Amino acid sequence: MGDTAHVNASVWISAVSAASLAAWLWLLLAQGFFWRTDVRLPPGGGEPEVWPPVCVVVPARDEAEVLPRSLPSLLAQEYPGRAEVFLVDDGSTDGTGDLARALARECGGLPLTVGSPGEPPAGWTGKLWAVRHGIALARARDPEYLLLTDADIAHAPDGLRRLVAGAEAGGFDVVSQMARLRVVSGWERLVVPAFVYFFAQLYPFRRIGRPASRTAAAAGGCVLLRSEAAARARIPDAIRHAVIDDVALARAVKGAGGRVWLGLADRVDSVRPYPRLADLWSMVARSAYAQLRHSPPVLAATVAGLALVYLVPPAALVVGLATGSAVTAGCGGAAWLVMAGTYVPMLRYYRQPLWLAPLLPFTAFLYLLMTVDSAVRHYRGRGAAWKGRTYARPDAVPEEG
Repeated sequence: MGDTAHVNASVWISAVSAASLAAWLWLLLAQGFFWRTDVRLPPGGGEPEVWPPVCVVVPARDEAEVLPRSLPSLLAQEYPGRAEVFLVDDGSTDGTGDLARALARECGGLPLTVGSPGEPPAGWTGKLWAVRHGIALARARDPEYLLLTDADIAHAPDGLRRLVAGAEAGGFDVVSQMARLRVVSGWERLVVPAFVYFFAQLYPFRRIGRPASRTAAAAGGCVLLRSEAAARARIPDAIRHAVIDDVALARAVKGAGGRVWLGLADRVDSVRPYPRLADLWSMVARSAYAQLRHSPPVLAATVAGLALVYLVPPAALVVGLATGSAVTAGCGGAAWLVMAGTYVPMLRYYRQPLWLAPLLPFTAFLYLLMTVDSAVRHYRGRGAAWKGRTYARPDAVPEEG
């Protein structure tokens, strides 16, 4: 009886390790080559003869710490056409609006307008209410494009020019770049590149740019949006309750017949520091459960999937070596090797040492815990919290009449 149970357990462990390897082979070959990092700004087919007018909208809430490193880069944009910046002070208590005006006087460059929308009504997130106010101010200037960017994002001087050239050449309604996040502290090195890697695994960049693909996503730090497409998709009203607003925006635009492109940035950088694990944990936990549509079954499936894909390979290798099971050890080792190999391009993009690649299972375990904590926070009434505001689940918000 004991021998039979031992054999059954060995067979089960071998089957799980084989399933993990199969999952990694599928991810490697059939998930849009998500692991490649060569999806960059659409190559321009020459610059437009007439540069369209652009308005830059920057929602900002208590951003005085990072604004001196980000706003001057927007004001210094070398754009051949008409462009101006609208910073929307979303109820800041640290003098964000006054600091923005002072930076504009000091730096010069593009014209800056600072507005304030007041507190968001029920059913709106603070950021999207600020974006709505900024777009309303911008529409008085009749822009052809809107650049939606966060207050912690610094742009290269030719950034706006390259975004518009890419959108014009490719006929895109959304051109979004995922800003290069700060990687300085030890925890940032361990967690940040994996954050982008996991995002690309969920939303393969190559699929996003295909009109026939249903995959849609954007990176909220840098979204160039055609004004006509925004009106057609009712942005931001149609997504007013979205906590993960960038993905919701891309889905709305693509659902309305628009074309969306997303890639990695070369010279668009986040200046916001996340030096401690607690800082990174809060960043992920505040919205992870919203990504899962606040669904316990989806959460359970996600936890199981993360365990199978990321935790089983090293465990199978150890168990296989300990028990002498060549199948278990071989499948676990091969899956871990594929995992680490697909992570290498992202580490190179972030200029990080390659010895971090085998540590991805540990990082994935941290993300698993962050995701579970996000659900716990939600049911304790602290989910989707950001800068003093907590947002209800969308289906708990009354619709506007």
